[in-house]
Amino acid sequence: MASESTQYLVERRESNHLSLNVRLIVGLSVGLRLIAALYLGNTVDVLPGIFDQVSYHALALRVLGGHGFSFEHASWPMTAAGAPTAHWSFLYTLYLTAVYALFGPNPLVARIIQAVIVGVLHPWLAYLLGKRVFGERAGLLAAAFTAVYIYFIYYSAALMTEPFYITAILGALYGLLWLRDVEPGRERRWALAAGLALGVAVLLRQLFLLLIPFLLLWLWAVRYYDGRRAGAGRRGLKDLLFGQRAPWRSSAVIVGLVILMILPFTVYNYGRFGRFVLLNTNAGFAFFWGNHPIYGTRFQGILTPEMGSYQSLIPEELRGLDEPALEQALMKRGLQFVVDDPGRYTLLSLSRVPVYFLFWPSAESGIVSNISRVGSFGLFLPLMLAGLIYSLANRKMRRRTFGNASLLLLFAVLYTVVHLLSWALVRYRLPVDAILLLYAGLAAEAVWVWLVSRRSPSLGSEGI
Repeated sequence: MASESTQYLVERRESNHLSLNVRLIVGLSVGLRLIAALYLGNTVDVLPGIFDQVSYHALALRVLGGHGFSFEHASWPMTAAGAPTAHWSFLYTLYLTAVYALFGPNPLVARIIQAVIVGVLHPWLAYLLGKRVFGERAGLLAAAFTAVYIYFIYYSAALMTEPFYITAILGALYGLLWLRDVEPGRERRWALAAGLALGVAVLLRQLFLLLIPFLLLWLWAVRYYDGRRAGAGRRGLKDLLFGQRAPWRSSAVIVGLVILMILPFTVYNYGRFGRFVLLNTNAGFAFFWGNHPIYGTRFQGILTPEMGSYQSLIPEELRGLDEPALEQALMKRGLQFVVDDPGRYTLLSLSRVPVYFLFWPSAESGIVSNISRVGSFGLFLPLMLAGLIYSLANRKMRRRTFGNASLLLLFAVLYTVVHLLSWALVRYRLPVDAILLLYAGLAAEAVWVWLVSRRSPSLGSEGI
């Protein structure tokens, strides 16, 4: 009885200690992001990597003034003054509009609110994900790395979709991991949570729609695999589709909720444009510009003066079209580039790899960009790679973690491939960074255990 009581007290003390560490990490995260918000201030300027905040700010002011989703002046990408636009995230614009309606057109207030929300949720979700996949200590280290990651600090205060978008992705992945283990018939709460997070991610970045079918396929596959291991069904298509662990209910709730979240904007777009526009009108522009023959076989994130402007690449005969028609026409042209020269498209896609994974200083970048890049991705990349290799190469670790880790890897690979095939910039990689930091936490834990084992073998053996 005494030993059981002692064990309980030890576990309770460790739990309180970990809880305190999580609170300290979250506090650090919020503090750093508030500093970034104060640094960016109450003006909205063109700054490295966050030019879109200028458009979101102007769009929110127009909505607040009763002019709807439009710009006072001709705006990116080819939107005429006063013309309706669906190029930008409706959800994020409405967030800014709501803040401005309550507190006046003060960007600093929107930055502060955003910094606090993301400062709490992002490292907390990193901790929960890391804990669920790799263990308590790895999750704690992943949360700490997330809190101090310069890219995340910088973007958390920018008036753009990135901070909420990345947080929604982590929430969706965590919900899907819970759906793997929840008992059949009791998954409604987690299905609603996962569906809500996926819906928010889609409303912030339409591209995420492409990933949802694959994430649900993962859920089906892993539930089927777990059922087989538990002896709950026989091998075969019938068991996959109609076995007791087949996640029909979860999938229906998730898909239904995402559709319900998109539908109001689809109806709204039809009323304005007189044609079907699912959500946003940006995919065609991005694919056309990202695969234009002007690049040859070497992609560049920003056009040089010799190459002209993005707008100058749009054929003259298409410029009179409204935004949705132009977006669809450009998508057709972009796909035709691929059909006309698939070899060039392949080499061009491969050339996007160093642009997407850039971690070294560049002469074309300013000091802020170089410090952010080297001080975040460049600094943590060795740990990210070490954790990834360790999780796959170590048999014991792979056996213990691969089921859940496969979701993380699936997301990271698919998200990377989508951008390598279309348009690659460093900021588009940030959701993948959020996942790779979980692996950095695993690597840091392995190093810690190794160091402890050298000093005290009996303690080190209690680690991984």
